[in-house]
Amino acid sequence: MKILLTGANGYIGMRLLPQFLEMGHHVVCAVRDEKRLSVDENTRSKIEVVEIDFLEDPTNQNVPSDIDAAYYLIHSMTSSVTDFDEKEAQAAKNFNTLLAKTQCEQVIYLSGIVNDKELSKHLSSRKNVEDILYQGKFKLTVLRAGIIVGSGSSSFEIIRDLCEKLPVMITPKWVLTKTQPIAIRDVIQFLTQVLGNKNTYNQSFDIGGPDVLTYKDMLHGYAKVRGFKNWIFTVPVMTPKLSSYWLYFVTSTSYKLAMNLVDSMKMEVVAKDNQLQQMLDIETHTYEEAIDMAFKKIEQNLVISSWKDSIASGQIKKDLENYIQVPKYGVLQDKKSIPITNEKKVLRNIWSIGGETGWYYGNWLWKIRGFLDKLVGGPGLRRGRTHPDKIFPGDALDFWRVLLADKKRKRLLLFAEMKTPGEAWLEFKIEDGILYQTATFRPKGLLGRLYWYSVLPFHLFIFGNMIKNIAKS
Repeated sequence: MKILLTGANGYIGMRLLPQFLEMGHHVVCAVRDEKRLSVDENTRSKIEVVEIDFLEDPTNQNVPSDIDAAYYLIHSMTSSVTDFDEKEAQAAKNFNTLLAKTQCEQVIYLSGIVNDKELSKHLSSRKNVEDILYQGKFKLTVLRAGIIVGSGSSSFEIIRDLCEKLPVMITPKWVLTKTQPIAIRDVIQFLTQVLGNKNTYNQSFDIGGPDVLTYKDMLHGYAKVRGFKNWIFTVPVMTPKLSSYWLYFVTSTSYKLAMNLVDSMKMEVVAKDNQLQQMLDIETHTYEEAIDMAFKKIEQNLVISSWKDSIASGQIKKDLENYIQVPKYGVLQDKKSIPITNEKKVLRNIWSIGGETGWYYGNWLWKIRGFLDKLVGGPGLRRGRTHPDKIFPGDALDFWRVLLADKKRKRLLLFAEMKTPGEAWLEFKIEDGILYQTATFRPKGLLGRLYWYSVLPFHLFIFGNMIKNIAKS
């Protein structure tokens, strides 16, 4: 079967792709920027890639006409707190227009549970997208899920941050709202098993795990699996805005996502039935089993995808291509180089930078910079990195974004997503037995230049010692 996979570089898309290949399907990955499709060369050789921006005019874009089925995994919740619903509606309409030119028989859409009497803006938008997709010239299957729990999922990472960092929590009253979490492994099973199943055509199904819990129960459940206790006290005075700031500063989530999540957390997200589960004979995992499975993936370095690698989690507003050419004029630079004896080991050090490894010198200073960045609305260091030693273009790496990761040419190029009065690049490359490290800053006006010269004393010993430690084999 030939499958169009939209949102192929997203959290769910990256989990579905290897499943489809293992099942023998031909997969067409639809992405906005082909260069940041985070797959290895072997996987790339087995798939077809098309660049499509579903927010752009569909008459200027093409989809292979011979696709049999498509997965709609597009959403804009992390990109805005105001008009994301308009963007999601427009994307769905453009998708219908593009699919009308194909022979596609079935479209599968992963949505959210919408059974509460009052819906948040996020859930209302998901329901609106569902209604738009039902107008398409194909058979639609809708799976409505609640909180998805798995290594790298936004829900799991937020719960993880809260519990690991705050053994005692003063929380808003929405932690008493009921929800029905589902393991990512079960979501993937539902998504793959409805493919081509005519009994699911033009129907919408709720999917959920066996547990109906409050968010407070989920926080306690996480602590239980991890083997420690936590204490949670709820207060009625925490406003949605204050709750959003609370999530933003304590966890790795962006402020935009925090705002939209808090808005949704006030609504009950509980499945009305388990009809599809019975139809497909799927045995779902409990919440605590889902947490345990997530940590097994983390411990084995088998996290396939993370929500934090989304471009929308950072500051870049355009394609990576717009930043990959490091400017040479009107910039300030810190250039360093050092001879090396073992290129292979040094390259491994470069590819392991950030996250748990850190920045090879003055990690406490990097943490302070990350904290200051959080205070002014930046991502800070909490995004970390998805893989300990693998890097793909488009990946988030602490408060940097990977622009280029070319191991054959021995070059890594990062773009800063921290809040600065200018634009910053950090480049590592190896040529003729020499490691080159270059920090480039393009200031915006006088403030940008003052910023550069104010941190220059730190650069002198931070960057100088960093390259020395990276060069050690």
